[in-house]
Amino acid sequence: MNQPHPFRHWVQLEQPRLGTRVTFATDEFFAAKERIIDSAEPVFIDGKYDDHGKWMDGWESRRKRIEGHDYCVIRFGVPGVIRGFDIDTSHFTGNYPPQVSIEACHSDLETPEEAWTEILAKTDIEGDAHHYISISNDTVWTHIRLHIYPDGGIARLRVYGQVQANFAGVDGYVDLAAIENGGRAIDCSDEHYGSMHNLNVPGRGINMGDGWETARRRGPGNDWMILSLAQAGVIERAEVDTAHFKGNYPDRVALAAAKFDADELATPDSKQWQILLPESKLKMDQQHYFEDLQPIGEVTHVRMSIYPDGGISRLRLFGRVGGAK
Repeated sequence: MNQPHPFRHWVQLEQPRLGTRVTFATDEFFAAKERIIDSAEPVFIDGKYDDHGKWMDGWESRRKRIEGHDYCVIRFGVPGVIRGFDIDTSHFTGNYPPQVSIEACHSDLETPEEAWTEILAKTDIEGDAHHYISISNDTVWTHIRLHIYPDGGIARLRVYGQVQANFAGVDGYVDLAAIENGGRAIDCSDEHYGSMHNLNVPGRGINMGDGWETARRRGPGNDWMILSLAQAGVIERAEVDTAHFKGNYPDRVALAAAKFDADELATPDSKQWQILLPESKLKMDQQHYFEDLQPIGEVTHVRMSIYPDGGISRLRLFGRVGGAK
């Protein structure tokens, strides 16, 4: 039985599409270091070998025959506060490291050598398993360094947290929903086919799987998702993109917004929601621009409702930080 996911409402900081890179590894003889942040789920291909031996979907070092241990360095595409890790050893059974630790730092260098802070002490792990580990530290980091003891393979390292963008001196329109600015999906009614966290990533969707899509609704009601804005602001323009959704796009969409003191207060049935965009018709596989939004003032959260169900590729919410003119 799978463990419940404890970090569903946080952003994955290790995503390559945010610009995150694995900049260094002490050894990657059996499996390339870049695979540890691959966005796809790890797979096992029986009978697949390369020149170095059995092909594994992750980062794997050779068997260490000298003193010491292996490690790799990951540089985030956008700085962030780390709230938790998923250290995933899927398919690594006789070749996983028995212990790991993680350090972090804030640096402009590609691969810093000093000023590391331990945020996860040496921890026992198991093979072929997910290890969800919470972190209590409000520091903004740019890099992490994963240590494995003494060697072996990790399928994926997922780093969950909150993007911290600098809005000092910003004047003009900003996409307050964008993940690279700190926007974050925090809840939804359903994400059977596609994650709510796809809605605010950079660029247009690459296929139907690169969006938020619900199961077919067979009962009353409609589907919805809630997004926490990067900063409080006045939303003046919205874009709803149904790219690649053709036989399964929602018939209509509506937007509501409000100002909440905490994410936990932004419940779907809160009385504080105000209509930002009334129910509006959608079309398949295209961008929809809405500029005639209701003037409801400064808000921190947005609820997007779709009728009755279906898939949305991207949501953009342009406005002014703090409502500045």
